[in-house]
Amino acid sequence: MTAIATTAATVQHARARPDRGRQGWVRRAPLLPALVFTIIITQLPFLLTLWYSLQSWSLVRPGSEHFTGLSNYVDVFQDSQFRTTAINTVLMTAGTVLIAMVIGVGMALLLDRKFIGRGLIRTLLITPFLVMPVAGALIWKTVMLDPTFGIVNFLLRPFGIGHFDWISSFPLGSVMIEMIWQWTPFMMLLVLAGLQSQPKDILEAAGTDGARPFAIFRELTLPHLRRYIELGIVLGAIYVVNEFDAVYMMTQGGPGISSANLPFYIYQRAFLGFQVGQAAAMGVVVVVATIIISTFALRLIFKTFSGTEQAA
Repeated sequence: MTAIATTAATVQHARARPDRGRQGWVRRAPLLPALVFTIIITQLPFLLTLWYSLQSWSLVRPGSEHFTGLSNYVDVFQDSQFRTTAINTVLMTAGTVLIAMVIGVGMALLLDRKFIGRGLIRTLLITPFLVMPVAGALIWKTVMLDPTFGIVNFLLRPFGIGHFDWISSFPLGSVMIEMIWQWTPFMMLLVLAGLQSQPKDILEAAGTDGARPFAIFRELTLPHLRRYIELGIVLGAIYVVNEFDAVYMMTQGGPGISSANLPFYIYQRAFLGFQVGQAAAMGVVVVVATIIISTFALRLIFKTFSGTEQAA
């Protein structure tokens, strides 16, 4: 009887495997069109870019396209302007994300308190993130930082600064200020969500025990916000490293290439220098570097989330 029961259980388990596999495919079937669409609009253009990066192709010389192998990649790493724009990109991304996160944490701490008009203030502070990037760049170029009619110079006029050209004097800093203005609300929302998910009874108990507000923030609130801060930094860096609108609308990468980042420099090589092969090679290098950095950053975040869940 035992052998018969064992055989019946084995047969039933073998029958259950195809059913489970079939059910899995049934659950995944509605996602297949989205997967195919994503592959078509992302991976096929990337494969075409890889092919272009192996070609020497100048749009000003019809019929000049020919296979050159990895020579475009050698030219990329020997290009001093590419290295300069890479440094600009790192400074722009790191400075924008970190400063926006620090300001966002401060604003989130203020908005986590109860006061009259808190809902209205939250809506107003979120507004910069809802403005289109091109419109935001134009606002800062023409309304805020204009040397003659800009609001910044108007506010600083009592201090002897009346017609200072901020964009020409500090092009990279001007672009970063506009990006910080636009990305601070995003950081604020993430941190505010983290603050509102924090158990209030723990904070009240710490306050009852005589802990000071700064000590409570350092020992309780900040560790709780760590995963939200890391998530905001990674997401912000992924988007900011691809920033093009602010650079194009405010400085055109100048003077020279002092405010150009990698996306803008690739645009210059492709559509102003007409060097399709070199621009494609630069794009591939940037994509590979971004994937590597993002992979390590996302692994760090996933470890943080999994560690928090296990601790809970």
